[in-house]
Amino acid sequence: MNPLKAPRARSFGHDVFASVVVFLVALPLSMGIAIASGVPIEKAAAVGLATAIIGGLVVGPLSGSPLQVSGPAAGLTVMVAAFIQKYGFETLGIIVAIGGLIQVLAGVCRLGPVFRAVSPALIQGMLAGIGVLIFASQFHVMVDDVPPGTGKEFGGVINLWLLPGAIVKGVAEPEHRPAALIGLLAVSIVASWAVLAPKALRLVPAALLGVVAATLAAWAFDLDVRRVPVPERLLDAARPPSLADLDALRDVGVWLAGLSLAFVASAESLLTATAADSLQRHAERTAYSRELVAQGIGNILCGVMNVLPLTGVIVRTSANVMAGARTRLSAFLHGAWILLFVLLLPQLLTMIPIAALAAILVYTGAKLVKLDFAKDLWRQDRIEALVFGVTFAGVVGFDLLTGILLGLVVSLARLIYTFSHLAVTVEKNEASGAAHVFLDGAATFIRLPRFAAALERIPAGYDAHIHLRGLTYIDHACLTMLMDWGENHEAAGGRVHLDRDILHRLFEQKAWRSANAT
Repeated sequence: MNPLKAPRARSFGHDVFASVVVFLVALPLSMGIAIASGVPIEKAAAVGLATAIIGGLVVGPLSGSPLQVSGPAAGLTVMVAAFIQKYGFETLGIIVAIGGLIQVLAGVCRLGPVFRAVSPALIQGMLAGIGVLIFASQFHVMVDDVPPGTGKEFGGVINLWLLPGAIVKGVAEPEHRPAALIGLLAVSIVASWAVLAPKALRLVPAALLGVVAATLAAWAFDLDVRRVPVPERLLDAARPPSLADLDALRDVGVWLAGLSLAFVASAESLLTATAADSLQRHAERTAYSRELVAQGIGNILCGVMNVLPLTGVIVRTSANVMAGARTRLSAFLHGAWILLFVLLLPQLLTMIPIAALAAILVYTGAKLVKLDFAKDLWRQDRIEALVFGVTFAGVVGFDLLTGILLGLVVSLARLIYTFSHLAVTVEKNEASGAAHVFLDGAATFIRLPRFAAALERIPAGYDAHIHLRGLTYIDHACLTMLMDWGENHEAAGGRVHLDRDILHRLFEQKAWRSANAT
């Protein structure tokens, strides 16, 4: 037996098994995300599943992250819903295609690693805000009601504020009670499965179990609940934008929407790819620029078909890794299974209660709010906690783009402060004729006058001890000034003591930064 074929055969078996697990995870989530994104209800199932198919069949083989799985993502629901509300569903494909084109250009220009240079606090604040908005809107859907904030200014806050009313409807009103019971059944199964499931069965997707149980309960008791509408030919709901739709390209807002989509989708995809690298030891590490190109190609195709945008999705990716995937084949096959299901068994989808899919997203939204992360951040770095809080508040109170921009402003202000803040303390001892200068922060040309003034306060003839331990950075201007002052001070009869090791380390860091910036 050829020894080279055995590992391939074993990888194939692992990949096939993992692809089935991911297929079962992706099926309910793709439809639920489409409904939550504001896609017209009669097209939601087709649009969500078409994006998942593209994520598997197209992005899977091209991906720079071998085990990452792409498809419609909960993290984009709020943004997509805002686009549909403002520009109409017919324009969504144009926005998605613009975002994909920007991603391809960014990947070709090797900007993949740049998208990773986003504060984790900002990303987690964004996801937490999205999670609250998904929870608030889908809770109303879970009782077969329309979210009251739909189409209104501050709609997310309205949905959140009126949650008690949804609870009352689900408990007290007969027309809403069956859906509420179905939703409660689904979310209970999903929430308890990870804890109560036998170890051998934990790879069975909780979301699928919740939806199947809710569907069977609705059928067995003949409950009057809204179900997923499905067209006769499922993929006919995905169509290219018409020539009339292309007039939207004249709107600057559409281009800005595509740019914001590219930024958020890229950041989410590359962060997911980084998480995938930390979870697996079998495949090569992520090629970030290649991953950007793959995501961009996928989104261009999604735009042409006028379906949801795609990103790398952490739920599906982690399921893929945990199920034992070894190569890109698993992501490709999961898309193939979805396509076969759509072609052969589409009418099964008409049995699924919408409340069950909403319940899955209620749970997903709650899981996006990582309170432990926020608590740890508050203990470790108050400024980063502020970035988290401002981003979260902006996303919930205004919209996704505003929240991201506010978070970036706080992050930028923190960066400017870090690279411009320099505390200089001078302690003189006249009895011993010694002076100690303590530096804390970044010595840049912006603070050179303060640095120079502090050194000039040291009398001639003193022993000057320059303490660099608290210094994080020193630029050429400040170093030149320090060296010139030191020569003049020693020429006047004094002595200068510098920690050369620390100075050498600072310049090694500076050289490393320069090398990695090119």
